[in-house]
Amino acid sequence: MVFSSVTFLYYFLPAFLLAYFAVRGTRARNIVLLAFSLVFYGWGGLSNLIVLGVSMAGNYAAALAIGARPAGRRLGPLWIAVGLNLAGLVFFKYIGFLAANLNLLLPDAWALPVLHVELPLGISFFTFHAISYLIDIYRGRARANGRFEEIAVYITMFPQLVAGPIVRYSTIATRIRDRRTTAGRVSAGLRIFVIGLSWKVLIADEVAPIAALVFDGGTALSFSAAWLGLLAYALQIYFDFGGYSNMAIGLALAMGLNFPRNFRLPYGARSITDFWRRWHMSLSSWFRDYVYIPLGGNRRGHLHTAINLWTVFLLCGIWHGASWTFVIWGAHHGLFLVLERTRFGAALARAPRVLRHAYVMLVFLSGWVWFRAPTLPDALDLFSALVGLNGFAALSPALVGALQPVTIAMMILGWPLAIWGLPTPPPGPVPAKLRRLLFAVCDTAVMLAIFVLSVITVGAANYSPFLYFQF
Repeated sequence: MVFSSVTFLYYFLPAFLLAYFAVRGTRARNIVLLAFSLVFYGWGGLSNLIVLGVSMAGNYAAALAIGARPAGRRLGPLWIAVGLNLAGLVFFKYIGFLAANLNLLLPDAWALPVLHVELPLGISFFTFHAISYLIDIYRGRARANGRFEEIAVYITMFPQLVAGPIVRYSTIATRIRDRRTTAGRVSAGLRIFVIGLSWKVLIADEVAPIAALVFDGGTALSFSAAWLGLLAYALQIYFDFGGYSNMAIGLALAMGLNFPRNFRLPYGARSITDFWRRWHMSLSSWFRDYVYIPLGGNRRGHLHTAINLWTVFLLCGIWHGASWTFVIWGAHHGLFLVLERTRFGAALARAPRVLRHAYVMLVFLSGWVWFRAPTLPDALDLFSALVGLNGFAALSPALVGALQPVTIAMMILGWPLAIWGLPTPPPGPVPAKLRRLLFAVCDTAVMLAIFVLSVITVGAANYSPFLYFQF
């Protein structure tokens, strides 16, 4: 089940909101939230629920074991618990990839079986949630919670269960146990949800066919086709994942929970370091706090800092998927982060803003080639087309047919929105109170209009899963 589906918008969400606000007290609402979250997750299959249930029970017990020990004796149980979490992630996500690559080095007689295990939905996200909970208990930033239903709610909350943002238990522990909902929070939360829904169905899904034709078409690409597809995919992944994050944050706010912001206009960044402070911010901060800083961060000189950055972004690439293209994508970003800590970074800081922005655009666009291409040869073929080695022929009939007027409009409007966000009206002679009233009326009208348009689009469109559900 996805947020931008008829099942969710027409049936699941109204039923959940009615049940959630019909009961009183945080504990009763937690039970409602847990029940609906399990239905939401189990919609993808019973096997998903089994894996999730084992993870919840195991991490609940591990947290109690860590918390029951004195501070100086917690490391052993922590290593065991984190190791088991990572072992589960490796088994489901990487066992086939590892076996296939080891077989390239082993004699045929020693070849390992290449298992193709069904990937549980959102396993990368709920595993990282659990690990952060355990480490925060070890560090004394959170207490092990003896109420299983509260830990189950933290792990399974359906807004963030399958695609984030990654929420630290320590940041919402008090809200899980005691929270209040107000009309203002519900209104603000639903507004954010509507914005996210419109990003997904009106922009991301509209440009997605262009990206699919270019990356999955299996035919030789011209210069113009390659750039059109790459620009379309850059918009698709931002508005798809950013849309999901907004929907999750909005739903949480309506329930009285605060989720961290996950995007802050990353395409408007002036360096790759700045880009990663704005893109998938909850994942970036997770790797910073639980990998980069424990490795030593930038405290041991330039060489160790470079090694730590490379390590983090190689892991970040692998986290996204079991493929060499993701590994290269991580190394790609790690390279430029290391470069920006040299004299190159100092020169970049002095460069005109337009050159800095052009540099960032070139880096993240070329990175999306590695991220999206199905295989290494596909990525290399697309790079060849991007630099003109495949010729400058006109667009194929399929691409021309996919460029409907609405698609062109979204391609044109999407980039300014992704780089600068919504424009803010300058202050004028209108009194402040009247200006706020006019803004509230216009904002409500616009939100209602895009919600109706989004719902109609969802009802008429085919099923379109969020891109980050695969991770």
